Amino acid sequence: MELLFQMVVPLTIAAVALWGMARRVDVYGALAEGAGEGLGVLIKIVPAMVALLTAVYMLRASGLLEALGQLLAPLLTKVGVPPEVVGLLLVRPVSGNAALGVGAELISTYGPDSFIGRTAAVMLGSTETTFYTIAVYFGAAGVKKTRYAVPAALCADVAAFLAAAWAVRVVFGG
Repeated sequence: MELLFQMVVPLTIAAVALWGMARRVDVYGALAEGAGEGLGVLIKIVPAMVALLTAVYMLRASGLLEALGQLLAPLLTKVGVPPEVVGLLLVRPVSGNAALGVGAELISTYGPDSFIGRTAAVMLGSTETTFYTIAVYFGAAGVKKTRYAVPAALCADVAAFLAAAWAVRVVFGG
């Protein structure tokens, strides 16, 4: 059974190549063309990614994220979110790497089986790096005005953060 799982990806690639050859498609040419288009998209989104990551690191280094965390802690406690995850709440919509670092720090500090560690893990798994995703996808599509996309995505993030804390509390107790 383990061998079957190890062979899923190679067998899928082989099946797609054989299907294309049976339909008389230049499989290698199509692969090369798709890779070229992928590089074009990469060239379009790299500047936005660099700017976004630079801004995140500047905010962390300046201490602004920590100050915002302390400001929001009383409100979060009232809605059932542990105040220790405030840094994760603030960083996650902006940077996946920074959020993963904050989450790893929380899990390392409080333990993977603690309410805080579990909440951080569920939050990491149930939310998205909103600004990064919008920058990448809208940048690749050439969309300049995000209009309602950013507020709607941030509302979804807030709902996911609250639901994560609630789910951990219901399933594991808190």
